[in-house]
Amino acid sequence: ALETVKQWHGSSRTQSMMKAGKLKETTLDEAQQNYRVAVENGLLKILSKMGISLLSSYQGAQIFEAIGLGEDVINTSLKGTTSRVGGVSLADIASETVMMRPESASEKAKLTNYGYYKPVPKLGEYHANSSDLAKLLHDAIGLDKTVSAATNRDEVENDGVKPKSVANYEIFKKSLESAPLANIRDLLDFESDRESIPIEEVEPVSEIMKRFCTGAMSLGALSREAHETLAIAVNRVGGKSNSGEGGEDVIRGKDITDVDEKGRSPTFPHLAGLKNGDSANSYIHQVASGRFGVTPEFLVTAKQVEIKMAQGAKPGEGGQLPGPKVSDYIATLRASKPGVTLISPPPHHDIYSIEDLAQLIHDLHAVNEKAGVSVKLVSSIGIGTVACGVAKANADVIQISGGDGGTGASPLSSIKHAGCPWELGLSEAHSALMNNGLRDRVTLRVDGGIRTGRDIAIAAMMGAEEYGFGTIAMIAEGCVMARVCHLNTCPVGVTSQKEELRKKFPGTPEHVVNFFLFVAEEVRELMAHLGYSKFEDLIGRADLLKESDEQLARVAKTKGVSLTGFFSGIPDSKEDRAFLRATPEEGGGVKTETVHVNGFSSDLDREMCNHPDVKTAIERNSGETAVSFNIKNTDRSACAMLAGDIARKYGNKGLDGNLNINIFGSAGQSFGAFVLPGLKVRLTGEANDYVGKGMHGGEIVVLPEADAGFVASESSIVGNACLYGATGGDFHANGRAGERFCVRNSGAYAVCEGTGDHCCEYMTGGVVVALGTVGRNVGAGMTGGIGYFYDEDGRFEERVNGEIVKIQRVSTPAGELQLKNMIERHFEKTGSEKAEAILDNWSEEVGKFWQVYPPSEAQSAVVTDSIVGEQVKVSARAPSQDLCYLPVGADLNADQTTRCAD
Repeated sequence: ALETVKQWHGSSRTQSMMKAGKLKETTLDEAQQNYRVAVENGLLKILSKMGISLLSSYQGAQIFEAIGLGEDVINTSLKGTTSRVGGVSLADIASETVMMRPESASEKAKLTNYGYYKPVPKLGEYHANSSDLAKLLHDAIGLDKTVSAATNRDEVENDGVKPKSVANYEIFKKSLESAPLANIRDLLDFESDRESIPIEEVEPVSEIMKRFCTGAMSLGALSREAHETLAIAVNRVGGKSNSGEGGEDVIRGKDITDVDEKGRSPTFPHLAGLKNGDSANSYIHQVASGRFGVTPEFLVTAKQVEIKMAQGAKPGEGGQLPGPKVSDYIATLRASKPGVTLISPPPHHDIYSIEDLAQLIHDLHAVNEKAGVSVKLVSSIGIGTVACGVAKANADVIQISGGDGGTGASPLSSIKHAGCPWELGLSEAHSALMNNGLRDRVTLRVDGGIRTGRDIAIAAMMGAEEYGFGTIAMIAEGCVMARVCHLNTCPVGVTSQKEELRKKFPGTPEHVVNFFLFVAEEVRELMAHLGYSKFEDLIGRADLLKESDEQLARVAKTKGVSLTGFFSGIPDSKEDRAFLRATPEEGGGVKTETVHVNGFSSDLDREMCNHPDVKTAIERNSGETAVSFNIKNTDRSACAMLAGDIARKYGNKGLDGNLNINIFGSAGQSFGAFVLPGLKVRLTGEANDYVGKGMHGGEIVVLPEADAGFVASESSIVGNACLYGATGGDFHANGRAGERFCVRNSGAYAVCEGTGDHCCEYMTGGVVVALGTVGRNVGAGMTGGIGYFYDEDGRFEERVNGEIVKIQRVSTPAGELQLKNMIERHFEKTGSEKAEAILDNWSEEVGKFWQVYPPSEAQSAVVTDSIVGEQVKVSARAPSQDLCYLPVGADLNADQTTRCAD
């Protein structure tokens, strides 16, 4: 490779381009080094995606799967690699390579094909979703992209929605059927065991559409108009819309009741085609492992909560939102900074094992007992084993996400050669669950490139009960496949946050409903042809599918594909259909109406919620109330149910009064999860992992027992991943915290006496003070908030990840004021000996602190010298629920205590 770089660098063409300024001038050594850096970066990205730390662990691991490679290729070049459906032979590869050469070696012709990435060039790869396909669908559903708020929508009848056209939908459908082979399902056909029946005997579209869902596309990736229109449309047909991982405006939790005769609502003035009784609240609220917009109210207003373990299109990476798309509105919802790019942590930041996933499922079942919990998994080899673990972990729904799912904000290196077809993952998961007697515990949902009724029928026969529409649903509301989602320049306002482009959004809920009606009617036609009147009778019936000889013969490359083995492992469920109902222990009813309930591990939570003083305090919503409880380490997610009860009644603002919960003992995982304003929790003892997960307000104090017999500042008192995804509140721990303290913190003000590795990772807001030593990798991915670190051993600088953040000594009056007041508050709350010693010798000790800040905080008063009088925040919230501020340079007045207005 380095020799190739040498030849390239030495060519006359390269040298002339450098001299002309078309290429950056480099020496040969620099060019070779650039190549090496590029290769290493690519390798590191793959290692990161797969969760591998050491190169030695990567070597020989064979963590990939071949799709479309024949047995001779595997045995010759990739011995031991999984290849489930066969494919091209060495002869096929040789033939294709020759075809790509220019006709004559003597001609100075260019390669016939430079690679199959771009859909636009004539010789590029076929892409199922294209501007041509969008035009065909728009004609079918009656969408005119020229009609919008920016043009003449108010002047045309029915907001410009034209009558839907069955004939045009048939053209749309035929275009997909006659297109180049692109999916495994394209090689399949139906083979029924019954005679056809009249379509009148088939169940109505209204029943079929209840199984339709939208993909998890976030508000931020989509514009407000596009996101809300999709939710309203899916709610109209009785399906399940998905919020994605960006949170949702609380106003969407209420039904729309102020629609006028023109279909306009003052509450949602940017939308058209509304009806009284519509709801813009997404049925499924995605928490993406507890981050971005996850608040107590967001959780309790969900009918289902989805844990995004990974994304089908780019497994191993978190969600990504480019800075230009983070508007003031989006930043508010996500508790982050406008204009700053947001990248979600991959799941391994808080989920290392199936037990950790089970704990998050437990947390969500606690905060909202009526909502089911779904877990989104990526289609890949071995997903069956994972699905069984997820079912045992008490999930209600498992979603299989295929590699064809869309993502509007990812580089090619994230989405190419990643993810597998959902056909492989779905059939494996369904089979494993059936064989292990777990299929009746969960509903299976699938998404990733589903577009037609035929796709739905095939997915059902492979075991899916619900079906997600992603990109095609966006097309149904106006997307023209311009492929500029990441640039914030969508010409029809579907994926832009710019006001002038959002006004060009042409869609209404009726357009999307029209599309769903067409798909459901197509399903009914297939059912009639196959002789089935009830849709559920198709689920799991892989025996109704067969290889299509006609399709396999269309292209030489597919002649080596064999799907026989692909179906042989799917259990025969023709006679035994019990898996379609819930378990006998849960009543054996409809699975979608059954929600798993936490067992004894939530008994303490139930005791808290049913305590008469607690009930009175919530109802009265004023004054001070104090209650006490004992806890043991099998009591998990303590206070989450209580937070849910308060959020259901008062939303995110919590209580006006103070409910003081005093707890004694050793707490299990997720103590104080989702605590909100007005709820003050004090634990005397110790706590496990995830303390304060998703904390939104209020206060959590953890301190050791008076006779603990150890030095608090030298001992761990809380576990790993504390305050993960916190959006507010004050936290004080009189002792050390474990690893990943305050990962994705976006609003909490936290003080502890030292931490493990990865403190403040992916942090977007709030303030962290560590009064002791910390581990490595401090501030990795941190884009907001401030950290203060007491450098006892003089080694703090080497522990900081300087990729984004910078460090300095506490050099401003505002910074010193903020730090000192937080430490004083910590002393008042916990009696910390370490805090007292620092405060007693403040003039010297303050010089031992480092301040860590990202670029977004560089001009804030605590980082840069500012005018006296500018306000500095020293606590997440005061008891009055007003922001607690002190003027820069000011002392505490007579009405304030060292606990900042407490």
